Amino acid sequence: MRILYAEDERDLNDLVTRRLVAEGYGVDSCLDGRQAWDYLQAADYDAAILDIMMPGTDGLAVCRELRSVSDIPIILLTAKDSELDYVMGISQGSDDYLTKPFRPTILLMKVKALLRRVEMDRGKSAAAGGELYYGDIRYSATENAIFCGTVPVALTQTELRLLGYMMGQPEKAYSREELLNEVWGFGSEVETRVTDETLRRIRKKLLQAGSTVSVGTIWGFGYKLKGAGSV
Repeated sequence: MRILYAEDERDLNDLVTRRLVAEGYGVDSCLDGRQAWDYLQAADYDAAILDIMMPGTDGLAVCRELRSVSDIPIILLTAKDSELDYVMGISQGSDDYLTKPFRPTILLMKVKALLRRVEMDRGKSAAAGGELYYGDIRYSATENAIFCGTVPVALTQTELRLLGYMMGQPEKAYSREELLNEVWGFGSEVETRVTDETLRRIRKKLLQAGSTVSVGTIWGFGYKLKGAGSV
């Protein structure tokens, strides 16, 4: 698998690149956002790791542009430990977020988990022909997509995985911890805000698609699908 890693701290860039290569990944690394975008336009990648605070074009802008044309997993890195940076990063379409300083083993864990989920999704899509329905939306395993009527809902792979998982038992209330474990593939190392912000994006996209389905919040616990009911 091939990863794009953009980080302007040269020593950290070298260290993480060596660790990723040692794990068997093909890695293209760069030191600024403009070069990162050039790489992403020139080749196909399975994942992107982007530092937010980079010269040229910052990581948030690269994330936003990449998400407009690709659904590959994106992990954002930042030296700031602020709620605003976190929310901005997830709202631009990243799948996860890591604050510096971090242990390279934690970043590797996140990369492996996200890529493993992508491979599992591809395998399920190739092998299964199942469909799930709830209200006016339909999940198709063969097409690896969710539709509102006949129109596909523009979801990232993580958003698709999350909504599809909830559609498996649409009447069930899901805790944040369950969704983290089942959708992201790791538990306590990831804050539940990842789930909150991803579901906020799903709500917005369902609304934009004209769906009657939404995601209701169960305060202090988690989430549940709501809408016209299953069909």
